[in-house]
Amino acid sequence: MADSQKVGLAQRDIEQAIIALKKGAHLLKYGRRGKPKFCPFRLSSDESLLVWYSGRDEKQLKLSLVSKIIPGQRTAIFQQHPQPEKEYQSFSLLYNDRSLDLICKDKDEAEVWFVGLKALITRGNYRKWRAESRCESVSSESPHNRLRRNSPSIIPCDSGDLDGVPYENIGQNRLGKAFSELLSYTAVSKCTNQPKSISNPSLSSPLVDNSNGRISASEGFRVSLSSAVSSSSQGSCPEDFDALGDVYIWGEGIRDGLLGGGPNKVGSQCSLNSKLDALLPKALESTVVLDVHGIACGGRHAVLVTRQGEIFSWGEESGGRLGHGVEADVSHPKIIDTLSGMNVELVACGEYHTCAVTLSGDLYTWGDGTHNYGLLGHGSEVSHWIPQKVSGPMEEIRISYISCGAWHTAVVTSSGQLFTFGEGSFGALGHGDHTTSNIPREVESLRGLRTIRVACGVWHTAAVVEAINELSDSGTSANPSFGKLYTWGDGDKGRLGHGDNEPRLVPECVAALIGENICQVGCGHDLTVTLTTAGRVYTMGSTAYGQLGSATADGNLPTSVEGEIANSFVEEVACGSCHVAVLTSKAEIYTWGKGSNGQLGHGDNNHRNTPTIVDALKDKQVKNVACGSNFTAVICVHKWVSSADHSVCSGCHNPFGFRRKRHNCYNCGLVFCKSCSSKKSLKASLAPNLNKPYRVCDDCFNKLKKAMESISVSQNSRARIGNVHNKSNGVMDRETWVPKLQATLSRLTSFGAVNNAESMHSRLFSRATSPVLGMPSPIRSSEDILEDSKRANDSLAQEIISLRAQVQELTCKSKNLEAELEKTSKKLMEVTAIATDEADKCKSAKEVIKSLATQLKEMADKMPEAHSDILNSCTVSGQNGSNLNQLPTESLSMSINSRLESNGISKSQNLPTGNKGQNEKGEWVVQDEPGVYITLSALPGGGGNELKRVRFSRRHFTEAQAEKWWAEFGAKVCERHKVKSTD
Repeated sequence: MADSQKVGLAQRDIEQAIIALKKGAHLLKYGRRGKPKFCPFRLSSDESLLVWYSGRDEKQLKLSLVSKIIPGQRTAIFQQHPQPEKEYQSFSLLYNDRSLDLICKDKDEAEVWFVGLKALITRGNYRKWRAESRCESVSSESPHNRLRRNSPSIIPCDSGDLDGVPYENIGQNRLGKAFSELLSYTAVSKCTNQPKSISNPSLSSPLVDNSNGRISASEGFRVSLSSAVSSSSQGSCPEDFDALGDVYIWGEGIRDGLLGGGPNKVGSQCSLNSKLDALLPKALESTVVLDVHGIACGGRHAVLVTRQGEIFSWGEESGGRLGHGVEADVSHPKIIDTLSGMNVELVACGEYHTCAVTLSGDLYTWGDGTHNYGLLGHGSEVSHWIPQKVSGPMEEIRISYISCGAWHTAVVTSSGQLFTFGEGSFGALGHGDHTTSNIPREVESLRGLRTIRVACGVWHTAAVVEAINELSDSGTSANPSFGKLYTWGDGDKGRLGHGDNEPRLVPECVAALIGENICQVGCGHDLTVTLTTAGRVYTMGSTAYGQLGSATADGNLPTSVEGEIANSFVEEVACGSCHVAVLTSKAEIYTWGKGSNGQLGHGDNNHRNTPTIVDALKDKQVKNVACGSNFTAVICVHKWVSSADHSVCSGCHNPFGFRRKRHNCYNCGLVFCKSCSSKKSLKASLAPNLNKPYRVCDDCFNKLKKAMESISVSQNSRARIGNVHNKSNGVMDRETWVPKLQATLSRLTSFGAVNNAESMHSRLFSRATSPVLGMPSPIRSSEDILEDSKRANDSLAQEIISLRAQVQELTCKSKNLEAELEKTSKKLMEVTAIATDEADKCKSAKEVIKSLATQLKEMADKMPEAHSDILNSCTVSGQNGSNLNQLPTESLSMSINSRLESNGISKSQNLPTGNKGQNEKGEWVVQDEPGVYITLSALPGGGGNELKRVRFSRRHFTEAQAEKWWAEFGAKVCERHKVKSTD
């Protein structure tokens, strides 16, 4: 029996691996030529082909041609560019004397691909067996048949058919051995995880002890799976039945909060300095590859159901609403082991509790440990931290629909009966009074009518009830029945749609919608939304944030929502506290209402009073939509990677071209432009060299950064574990008992033992807020207590020594820093003094220059006329500002001296005293162009000028250029300066 259980559990894990292969991943492909390249790989929908793209070309490999799959880097192609550090991330497919050699993102992803491909290659009839078992599961709904369906004893193959299954035969391989041991441990730890297994006294085996934070083997396998979502905008799965579902989510707490995979709680002290809200849709971060079939959202937690009937929950824990049996927040979807194998079909979330309905119609509820209001329907106020089946009046009734409000729940049976339970304030239960009911009670006023749908708000309820169409007898209507809307509960702000604000204690038909055929309904805090079979949306209630979708609506009566959805056919409606989301027949999402937390998905925090399309989901094929209090989630058809993905950037979606080059992210493998992948990281999973940073996209960079920060935080927390010891021996003893208490309780919780314990001792546990608090303490000997106390004292002493060493080290560092600061201050003072001296010198120099300039001017005024002409000629030659500066210093000084000497003036002679120079001809220098200097002298009688010489600056002219310039412009120069020939 144990072997058959092992086969069944391993088979389920193989199914999960094949789902991961169908969703695909970017792998590093080795080729016979060139360097390894990133290529998107996936398994075809019929599980017969391995498909990938190399550039724009699609390539395929038939799995029937594959003769063997081997782990590691053993082929000759791998040896061309070996990466020994990625030995356990690599595998090869051998076919037709060739090999397909691949490297995965990490070892976990490699195990998934290895296991999935191994199962498909070694078992040719695997796909046929899966189809038969799936059809069998759909055709059978009784509990007895469900047990037979989940039992491995009905697998239509003998032990010989399973010889190629990885959990038996890959134990000799290094990669396969780890996974075979993992599956073996999975089978041992979960083989008895069935309801009412408390009767077996051997169930408290330490193999399922999770008290110290260890996870089960199956959960470890799930964590290893990759959850990357394709960014392709081309097409979807060929068959809708096999279409895989991806989740996109946005709003409050989705960016860095627990719902979005972050570490922070909404409203916590740590979240004040971080941005928790996601203003645009983002792919759900999951450690498990999920084929999502349905999703439900609460206040700060969410639950989803896969196509295989498994249920996952995550978010902020409060009173057991996550259903994992422990008081711990969960940042990624985690399977609820208690409902494993139950084939869950429907889920619903309240504020503090959660509900699920199995394929056989059984109702399970859990949570309510925060307030203990009796919201679970078990006949008492006992809270449940793991799912508990609702019995009593619901024992033989099959549930077909369920809805949860903040404080009450409503269920619809397959026969159309409506049951409600929970808090009865304002008459929300519809029983004609305000009383609370902790067991499901049928709504008497709707008995005899067939209820189709129901929705719960905070203090009001709405239901769609089938009624006989009076026009059907005359033949003018094709439908013999149609849906009417009934509402009851708190009527404030017109949320009931009756034209007033009065409460209703029993269901009352909304007269304004009598002519409409209602098919769906949703309720918010003070809002009601309905959908007709014609695809029209009606709203009623508060107008505070524009949640009615119309700027002119008063909310007292139902108002048709127009705007952008006026010409669209709406297929589904969902309602948050104060916002609305609808899905049209074109797979488009429109939202309106409150947007303070980004729950509308338009990239801002603005409210909107008319429907607005969510542009970020235009390239997605949306299947379903759900709303939490202040966040929104959708399920989209998984889109396969195509060649078109390589022509546009995966980040900004701009096409690649001559200037926009392709760059692969070395962490996820997608193609990005330079601006979207400008950052580098040392932790890139596909980096060829672990000691060198490689290019990663912005999203991967942030994820890797967060991972490194979380690792450092966890290391710091481990270093401080010994600090939480109290001096009192009694308190210390109690703290040493807690881990053993948690170990015992985790074993009981894993096998449903808490269910019986709670039913037998409901009074003792009625107000317990945690499953740990109500358990009796185990009896311990005095020797154990003394030994534990001694161990705690030793640990405390070591911690004190460590802290003292840290204090001494920090003191030394502080002294060194103070000394360096003092030295720096002294240097700063010295530099400041030098700067002050230099400034004073500069000021003095300026004053001297100014004084010399004044003296020169006075001397020029006292010079005779001839001397003045000489100086004027010098002045004329330099009147262009920079001309004197451009003249060679030696040439200029020689020219001035020669003119002074020709006029009979000595260098040592004072200019004002002599008149000898007045009888000589004067000469002066003129700059005709930059680098051209002309020396002129006046002819006797004032008949023109005589050209003495022409000089060219070597900075501007070579000898050849000077000759060429003069030959071309010499005549013009002579004409310009009135030069006459003396010949």
